Amino acid sequence: MNRTSAYVTATATAAGPAVPGRPSAPARARGAARTVPVVRDLRHRAGRSPRALVFAPRDVVVVTGLPGSGKSTLMQRAVPGRRVDSQDTRDRFAARLPRFLPYALYRPAVRLAHYTGLRRALRTGEGVVVHDCGTQPWVRAWLAREARRRGGGLHLLLLDVDPETAREGQRERGRGVSRYAFRRHRRATARLLGAVERGELPAGCGSAVLLDRAAADTLRRLDFDG
Repeated sequence: MNRTSAYVTATATAAGPAVPGRPSAPARARGAARTVPVVRDLRHRAGRSPRALVFAPRDVVVVTGLPGSGKSTLMQRAVPGRRVDSQDTRDRFAARLPRFLPYALYRPAVRLAHYTGLRRALRTGEGVVVHDCGTQPWVRAWLAREARRRGGGLHLLLLDVDPETAREGQRERGRGVSRYAFRRHRRATARLLGAVERGELPAGCGSAVLLDRAAADTLRRLDFDG
C-alpha cells in the first residue's frame, strides 16, 4: 500500500497467502471457490496510511464501529458515490417531526426507510458504502448475499476507537445513546474486533480494514474502480 491510494479487494486461494493489490480476473476466478479473507491493519502507522481506498466496481463496503467513532463523518467526507447511512435517514425524519417527539417512537419508521433505501441501492449493481452500527449480524449476511448475487464482494471497514473517544464524539454531535445501548455496542464491537484481529471475518466477508482515528482522519476517498 502506498500513502496515496490502495486497492483493498484481494483474493487468495488456500494454497498461498493473500497478496496486497488487486488480482487479475483469472486469479479471482481460480480462487473464487476458496477465498481466504484478507485483513489490512492501518492502525498505528504514524501518518503513513493511505488517503484513498479503492474497491471493485460491484463491491459492498460496510463501515462499522462504536456510536460516535466517526462512521458518518468518514462517509460524508470520503464517499463521492453511492452511500447509505442510517443517520441520514434519521436526520430526514427528525427535520420533519416535532422536536419534542422521542426518537424511540419513530425508530421503526426510520429503520424501515433505511432498509428500503439500502435495498434500492443494492439493486442498482453499483458499488455502495453502507453504515453499520455493529449490532445486526443478519444485515451483514444479507449484504454478503446481495454482493455475491451482483458479482461483487463484501468488505468491512472497522473504526477502532476507544469508548471515551466515542462518547466524546456523541457529545459533539449532540446525539448520544443510552448507557445500556452503548454497553451492547461495546460488547458487539469488541467481539467483532477480536475476531477480525484473529483473521476470523463475518461469513461472506472477503476483507477487513482496521482504522484508528488517525488513519480515518487521513482517509479522503472511499471509491470503486470503474
